[in-house]
Amino acid sequence: MDYQVISADCHIDLPWLPEDLFVSQSRSDMRERMPFVEEKSDGKYWTSKNGAKFGLVNGMGSAGRRYVPGEIHRSDRMAEQGLYADGDRGVRRLTVPELRVKDQDLDGVQAEVLYGVLGASGRLDDDDAATEMLRIYNSWLGDFCEGYQDRFAGLASIPSHSVVDALQEIERVAERGVLKGIEVANSHEMAPLFDPSWEPLWALAEEAKLPVHYHTIGPRMDYNFEELGPLQRRQAFAVHITGFQLAMSKILMELLYGGVLESHPNLKVVIGESGIGWIPYLLDHMDLEWEDQFKDLTLTMRPSDYWRRQCYATYQSDPIGLRLLDILGEENIMWGSDFPHPDGVWPDSREFIDREFEQIPDATRRKIVCDNAAKLYQFV
Repeated sequence: MDYQVISADCHIDLPWLPEDLFVSQSRSDMRERMPFVEEKSDGKYWTSKNGAKFGLVNGMGSAGRRYVPGEIHRSDRMAEQGLYADGDRGVRRLTVPELRVKDQDLDGVQAEVLYGVLGASGRLDDDDAATEMLRIYNSWLGDFCEGYQDRFAGLASIPSHSVVDALQEIERVAERGVLKGIEVANSHEMAPLFDPSWEPLWALAEEAKLPVHYHTIGPRMDYNFEELGPLQRRQAFAVHITGFQLAMSKILMELLYGGVLESHPNLKVVIGESGIGWIPYLLDHMDLEWEDQFKDLTLTMRPSDYWRRQCYATYQSDPIGLRLLDILGEENIMWGSDFPHPDGVWPDSREFIDREFEQIPDATRRKIVCDNAAKLYQFV
């Protein structure tokens, strides 16, 4: 494969999975607690017996929303390629490998990294059922990727509600050997990443040589939308969406200040869809604070040095961040299209890349849009 562009942030969303996947593959004692599809007057929807809602079958984005023309510009571009119309007809372009490859060819992308269904598993509000759901999904993802390992790097979805469950699933995934990393559920309720309870997970991921991923989930929702008027709801939603990536600063600070990378020098960590423009400020400020008052932490070098040695971030469009590569490190950044999410850049990825790299040397461009991901996910 002649790799020119690799997307380091793409998605498999539950609404596009086979409709009987979880019920048919679950243990008998868990079957009643799995997501399933029910037909309503206005379409088929994913749901669960305890009332969890996962959206319209083959719906838009991770929430399975119904596509509304003119509501989101990027979704209109996807609709122009027939993505949602095919979904309405039951054509699962996102979860049939040969069809997904065609959509990547259309976008000029030779390989992609696949994040999974952790958000949906959290909506089950049932920890044991979520663990079973993720086991089923990871097995399906392994099958999905196995015949296309030159095109797909799948990330196993790993629960964060139980380190014991997480370790068992990591061991199972590592033994099969198809998936190229683990994505640990990012939750506002999980223990801080410097908590000692995480130590076995870091050790196992390092031993298995599986990069650990945390994907942005946005800040806590501080607004009560039911109490807001229509304009205020839109204003609150704008604040929430615009601040989405900035919420990843806490993940990064906990890992770096927590000494995780000091203790595990061969562990690789990726913050997915984090954007990059805010990271130089954070690294500089962490270095300042460490020098000024936190030398008592278990670090032997500046926080930014651990970043450069072991961390990566992905972005889809961030011209400000690309002007700060001297601080970020051109080996630490990976571009991703965010396909097929409605704020992604598919099918216009090459246009975005060409525009934002116009003033950047070709060798640097190649690292960020191809080589860094190729090395991390073993595409070469």
